[in-house]
Amino acid sequence: MTTATTDQPSLKAPRTTAVDVVLGVDTHKDVHVAAVLTVLGALLATRSFPATLAGYRDLLAWTRSFGVVHRAGVEGTGSYGISLCRYLLAEGVQVIEVNRPDRAARRQRGKTDVIDAEAAARAVLAGRARTCPKYTEGTVEGLRVAKMVKDSAVTARTQAINHLKAILVCADPGLRESLEPLRNPALFVACAQLNPEHSAVHQALQLLAVRIRHLSEQITTLKKQITLMIRALNPDLLKVFGVGPDSAAALLIAAGENHDRLTSEASFAALCGVSPVEHSSGKSRHRRLNRGGNRQGNAALYRIVLTRLRREERTQHYLERRTMEGKTKREVIRCLKRYVAREIYHCILATPLPQPKTRTG
Repeated sequence: MTTATTDQPSLKAPRTTAVDVVLGVDTHKDVHVAAVLTVLGALLATRSFPATLAGYRDLLAWTRSFGVVHRAGVEGTGSYGISLCRYLLAEGVQVIEVNRPDRAARRQRGKTDVIDAEAAARAVLAGRARTCPKYTEGTVEGLRVAKMVKDSAVTARTQAINHLKAILVCADPGLRESLEPLRNPALFVACAQLNPEHSAVHQALQLLAVRIRHLSEQITTLKKQITLMIRALNPDLLKVFGVGPDSAAALLIAAGENHDRLTSEASFAALCGVSPVEHSSGKSRHRRLNRGGNRQGNAALYRIVLTRLRREERTQHYLERRTMEGKTKREVIRCLKRYVAREIYHCILATPLPQPKTRTG
């Protein structure tokens, strides 16, 4: 929930010299709260602005009234702050992605929008925040949207199929006995041909069957679209053993459009949540599973590893060797996911995407 904020007049810099200032923004759906700091860390002012194009203009003009702004720390650059991020980049301001403050800091200082905005600016000043946000106006963003719609259609189709079969279990014995032996494709065709005026059960089965057919058509169309987009972005990725369109899309979306965000293959492994995390204490020395990162990318790597364990001889031999060394299958899969992440990283970087061009306002 956003809170109303008022201007905190401040320490405005003298107009005779242009001084550098740093902007911090706590973003919300309807209102963004901004804080301006000097490079020495002095808070100049805070103010809230509507999350509209006019509000973005006012925010930047207000910030520039205190000095020259080169850097801005913004929370939620992939959600509520995405439009503000695009506007600031178009105006030549470097946007730095800021994570929300940790719980210890919130317990010490409290939680308000003003405090979060100031913390975003201080994270940039201290160098704790250094990540540039993902570019969200290229082909990868279109791929993300298409995959999101396809995944939702798959979920809805699965739900419709479950509902249809649950209704069929309790249906009239004559109807149930005529439909239950059919496989899914024939079952859906038969249900779609039922007369909805016969009974409420017939109507429900007919409507669900029609819904399943429409969702299947959408899924097929989106699958073809996603495959074409991947071939245009990185055709070699689909040639990697075990990588299909769904896994390739998830990994490309995780990497993003601006590959300069990936400083090394270890950073990509951490991004996908497959980098080992030290979990040692005293005489015990071991590593644990990384529970962070992009979970869709992590799931894609898991699917690739399972496919290779079933069909690739080299991976099967690796599993046998590590098992003889005392590793459990779960631990071996973790190692394999890390190796696959390295292979995918080099495949992604081998086909660089066009550098995004900053628009002029």
